[in-house]
Amino acid sequence: METVPQDRGKAERIHWIRTQIAAERRELAEAFADFTPEQWNSPSLCGGWRAREVAAHMSTGFRYSTARTVLELARSGGHIHRMADRVARRDAAALTERELAAALSEHAEHPWRPPVGGRIAALAHDAVHGLDITVALGLPSRLPVARAAALLAGVGPRSLRFFGARVDGVRLRATDTAWEYGQGPLLVEGRAEHLLLVAYGRRVPAGLLAGPGAGRFAWDG
Repeated sequence: METVPQDRGKAERIHWIRTQIAAERRELAEAFADFTPEQWNSPSLCGGWRAREVAAHMSTGFRYSTARTVLELARSGGHIHRMADRVARRDAAALTERELAAALSEHAEHPWRPPVGGRIAALAHDAVHGLDITVALGLPSRLPVARAAALLAGVGPRSLRFFGARVDGVRLRATDTAWEYGQGPLLVEGRAEHLLLVAYGRRVPAGLLAGPGAGRFAWDG
């Protein structure tokens, strides 16, 4: 299994992450291109957003200049989450489904990064939001284990707090890679991609997680 080359030089690690970002965007664009109108308008795991709002949000950083982003933030009273929600809803209504999918493939190698977290955070942004859509739709797993494992490696108290993930009292264990987190009495097991969603504050459809604590993270659609 290919993993982030932590034992190699910085340049090689950066190259690996950039390659994974481009691959993730192209893979998602290909999946999105086959969506039906019903799928585009289905709920996602990202609270309050349909698939089309999530897709619109994913490409905001490519489509908006820094100046426009600052202006949109000011229009939202400086509240970044309020801005993200307003812009995603507006753009989801304005862009066609073809444009929503193409925005990812056409910007596969765009250097955008979130305000914090660097390149690996850009990969997480794409991968987690992609899962918000595909897992909610019940589509076959498509996120490579190495990619999910690289993102799980960055999970810690700070990231869990930032994304509102409440995992106190549980022990998360991946079934497809060597990763565990937490020391709680309630075991929660699942594929790396599904535990990644939990670590980013999501709930997942029933049946994707197992163990005494699995019900705590069940999504009811």
